[in-house]
Amino acid sequence: MSNNNYTTFTDVNTLGEFGLIDDLTKHIQIYNTNTVKGVGDDAAIIQNDGEVTVVSTDMLIEGIHFDLMYTPLKHLGYKSVVVNVSDIFSMNAVPTQITVSIAVSNKYSLEALREFYEGIHLACKMYKVDLIGGDTTSSPKGMAISITAIGQAKKEDIVYRNGAKKGDIICVTGDLGASYLGLQILEREKQVYLAHPGVQPELDKSQYLIERQLKPEAQAGAIEYFKKMDIKPTAMIDVSDGLASEIIHICKQSGTGAFIEEGKVPLHPDTERTALEFNLDPITCALHGGEDYELLFTIDEKDLEKIRFMPEVFIIGEITDLSEGITLHTTGGNIHPITAQGWNHFKEN
Repeated sequence: MSNNNYTTFTDVNTLGEFGLIDDLTKHIQIYNTNTVKGVGDDAAIIQNDGEVTVVSTDMLIEGIHFDLMYTPLKHLGYKSVVVNVSDIFSMNAVPTQITVSIAVSNKYSLEALREFYEGIHLACKMYKVDLIGGDTTSSPKGMAISITAIGQAKKEDIVYRNGAKKGDIICVTGDLGASYLGLQILEREKQVYLAHPGVQPELDKSQYLIERQLKPEAQAGAIEYFKKMDIKPTAMIDVSDGLASEIIHICKQSGTGAFIEEGKVPLHPDTERTALEFNLDPITCALHGGEDYELLFTIDEKDLEKIRFMPEVFIIGEITDLSEGITLHTTGGNIHPITAQGWNHFKEN
């Protein structure tokens, strides 16, 4: 995904709200038969045939959740969709529709917003979801994005956070900590650029980590595998705030404890190498970094053999009795309590 180079820019005010909406949504495709009516009326219409509807909403605010100094708008559009459909997958449901609302300041041209929507349309195509509505409005400063994702599932297939039980196996769909370190690299290069504008960023060795930060993927394949192999996780959550926060959510809502084996937490080689360059402990990045958008889930022991054949899945621990707490078993043989140290959106500057 690359930025398009524009030589002229169109002030969005010349189109008006409805003209802007028409321009940004004119290439929408419909992928789901239950989308009766999408963009173009007062409300969208979704048909529901004996299934439950799953709804999740997230906001992304410029200067808090993204920095346009190193985030291409096309990537931002794509990621905005991914972080929302990931929540639908974490319920063992299939995302089918999204709505997109944005507030933008007058620094954004029509061409910039088209680039943002290119990323949205690409994500819709990738995950076969329909863009069915939303809103556009002005902002006194920067950009705010609000996306609502809608999904479908049979009621009996829905997986909550509260179903884990003692003896269940803890699994995760992919490596952790890479996105956090990608962000550290981008922030470092931003500071170098601000101090020395002529210096070119050193990003060649870190493409995997940077892509995990700027263009993450949601775990559609895991949901397809569960369905194919007739597996229903006992509890599930997506890793948006870090492994520690997510396992604490599952244990708190399930009334259990858990242990994670440090040596079994999946780390990409670039994650380990870069963590050491930043004088960080790789396992700490996995526990507290966040924005990996992998699925953390628990399964009954009877499904263990089925899970062993699942692509890109890692068995990292076990659910225990509440009295045993939530702990990390280190490679050195020590046991440490796991506490949540995820990023606080409301911290004071």
